[in-house]
Amino acid sequence: MQTDVRKKMLELFSKHKGEFISGQEMADYIGCSRTAVWKHIEELRKEGFELEAVRKKGYRINKAPERVTENEIRLGLKTKTLGREIYYYESLDSTQKIAHSLANEGAPEGTIVIADEQTMGKGRMSRIWHSPKYTGIWMSIILKPNIPIHKAPQLTLLAAVAVVQAMEDTTNVTPQIKWPNDVLINGKKVTGILTELQAEADRIHSVIIGMGINVNQSKEDFPEELQQKATSLMIETGEKQVRSSFVQTLLLKLETLYEMYLQKGFAPIKLLWESYAISIGKEITATTLQSVIRGQALGITDEGVLLVKDREGIVHSIYSADIDIL
Repeated sequence: MQTDVRKKMLELFSKHKGEFISGQEMADYIGCSRTAVWKHIEELRKEGFELEAVRKKGYRINKAPERVTENEIRLGLKTKTLGREIYYYESLDSTQKIAHSLANEGAPEGTIVIADEQTMGKGRMSRIWHSPKYTGIWMSIILKPNIPIHKAPQLTLLAAVAVVQAMEDTTNVTPQIKWPNDVLINGKKVTGILTELQAEADRIHSVIIGMGINVNQSKEDFPEELQQKATSLMIETGEKQVRSSFVQTLLLKLETLYEMYLQKGFAPIKLLWESYAISIGKEITATTLQSVIRGQALGITDEGVLLVKDREGIVHSIYSADIDIL
C-alpha cells in the first residue's frame, strides 16, 4: 500500500515537473488523507529528495538524490512497460540472481532489478564484474518475447544498440560495439551485457538481460589490472552523470527497439548494430572453447552469429567467443 501511494505521488510530481502541487490535489489523486501525504513527503525527504513546501501553494521537488532507487527512476520515466515494476537494492550479490527468482515467481515483463552495488556481479563465462557502490548502473531486465529459442541471442545485440543510443543522447561520446556484448569508448570497455534464458525445449519463459554500465567511476575505482582496459562515462566526458536519468533514457531506447524488433524482426536492429560495430572488416582473433580462429570479421548473420573468414578463405560461424581486434 505504501509503495502504491509513493508511486502515485511521484507520477503526479512527474506530470507537473517544477510546479507546486497542493496537498489536497495530491490526496485526491492518490486517494488518501492529507496527513498521509505529509508522511510520504517526509519519507521522500529521508531518501534524499529536496522538497520545497510553500503555504497555499503546496509541494514541489527541487532536487532528487543521486541514487538509483525506485522513486528516482519513476520520476520522469516515459516508458509504457519497462521499469514499471522496479526492485531496488542498496547492495546485493547479483541483480541477475534476483531477476531469475522474480521471473520464476511470475514477475511481469519489463520488471527491472537494480542495485547501487553488486558484491558478486558476473559477466560472460562466469567472469567477475566489478560493481562498486554509487558509481555505475547494475541492472537486470525481464523480457518475455514470443520468439524461437535460437533467436534469443539477438536480444543481446539489441540491448547493446540501446546502450549506445542512450550514451549518444546523454553525452558527447561516440561508443562502439564489440561483438557480442561489449560497448567500448576509445577502445576501452564501458559496458558489458549478459543475456540468460529461462526456457523449455521449445519455448522461452523469460529472457533476463543483465547490464553493467560504468558511469561515474574514476580511474582509481578500477582494480589495477583493469585500469588500461576499462573506462567510465565520467572519465570520457569529464563530467559526473545522473545515473537515474541515464536509466530512464536507456529503458526508453530499449523499449522502442524491442517494440520494433517484435513488429519487424531483427533486420532493422542488425543494420543499427552493424553501424556501431567496431570489428566489422577488421582482422580479429576469436577464441572459442574449442579453438582459436584468426581472420577477417565479415559481419553478423540474421541470427546474430559472427562470420569470420580465415586466411584459407573458409568462413566460420562464431556463436560464442572472446574477440580481440588485431
